[in-house]
Amino acid sequence: MEEMLKITGIRKSFDGTEVLRGVDLTVCRGEVVSIIGPSGSGKTTLLRCANFLERADAGTMVFDGKTYDLAHARTKEINDLRRCTGFVFQNYNLFRNKTALQNVTEGLVTARKVPKAEAEQTARAALARVGMENRADAYPSQLSGGQQQRVAIARAIAFEPEILYFDEPTSALDPELTGEVLAVMRDLANDGMTMVVVTHEMGFARSVSSRVVFMENGVEVEQAPAREFFENPKQERTRAFLRLVQGE
Repeated sequence: MEEMLKITGIRKSFDGTEVLRGVDLTVCRGEVVSIIGPSGSGKTTLLRCANFLERADAGTMVFDGKTYDLAHARTKEINDLRRCTGFVFQNYNLFRNKTALQNVTEGLVTARKVPKAEAEQTARAALARVGMENRADAYPSQLSGGQQQRVAIARAIAFEPEILYFDEPTSALDPELTGEVLAVMRDLANDGMTMVVVTHEMGFARSVSSRVVFMENGVEVEQAPAREFFENPKQERTRAFLRLVQGE
């Protein structure tokens, strides 16, 4: 498989506490990589550093053949990288005073300078892809949490990213709303979208992921193809975590 993303030796500290301690991550084109682990293990920080939402203290990243210094990349480099990536946040991050359609078109018009009519056409197609075309004129306050998250996914895919990062996209949702978001993510995976997903949804990680990475205390404990990871974990710490989250 063609390698799209390779992160090497990434480190990050907050207030003297090292939350990433030399983590490596490789993602191939078309893969879905799920990152799991207990709270505080560094999963979200890894994702945010990969998209420069946090500035790492050290490490390198190769994306589509271009090398980035994660601690010292310039603003232009970061902006160029973000043109190729999409990020779906835990808490949607929608504009409350804009409709679903406006939330999706906003970035296309302001960041990409897409003409408004073309941006609306692209946005409607993205909303249709996540099953939200009939709520295009609704405001976030009129939508359920699951619907808001689907709008957030539409906003991300409207930019036609090469890779999508998901930061625990269902953790703010009631259980009955989680399924609709996971279904959209499954559809994207089936369409060949490259995805890195920080998640606590073990069913998704097991059935949709190409590979699973287990992190704890800022390091990678184990990674393997999804089926192998769940059926035959090598590390005792991995086995203990899986027993806990799967209620065994």
